Amino acid sequence: MNFKLIVAVLTIVAVPGFVQAQTPTPFGPIRAPNPPKSSKPAKRAKAAPAAPAAPVTTAAAAQKVVKTIGGDKAKTQTYCDIGKLGNEIQDAEQKKDINRIDQLNKKMDEMATKLGPDYAALMSRLEDIDPNSEEALEVGSALESLDKLCAK
Repeated sequence: MNFKLIVAVLTIVAVPGFVQAQTPTPFGPIRAPNPPKSSKPAKRAKAAPAAPAAPVTTAAAAQKVVKTIGGDKAKTQTYCDIGKLGNEIQDAEQKKDINRIDQLNKKMDEMATKLGPDYAALMSRLEDIDPNSEEALEVGSALESLDKLCAK
């Protein structure tokens, strides 16, 4: 798969799932239960000043996703299956089969959630990248290593 196809297909699929995962429930946000209270007052430690976090590049995020997916056979297979669905979507687009495209997008969205939040975050970040930029080429190169696993 080429980089533009990956961006186009996965943006269609991963972003709606990522946005949906961020939507609160009708009953408000999900919260962790309150921890039991101790009868002793807690000691307060002085917090060290936090260093500003270095921005993570999209290429670095792609490397992390590649490492995560490439190290897990089930996730690798899911990634490969998403690529196959992307090809089917292209075929359906040429035939202007909107129903088939919708079915494939739903299936792809379900599969993309199995790849984890880092994958969904990467796919949403790809929307903001110029496909002809150096960063896009680095991301494409990283994802190509996963595509090679699919060929095996």
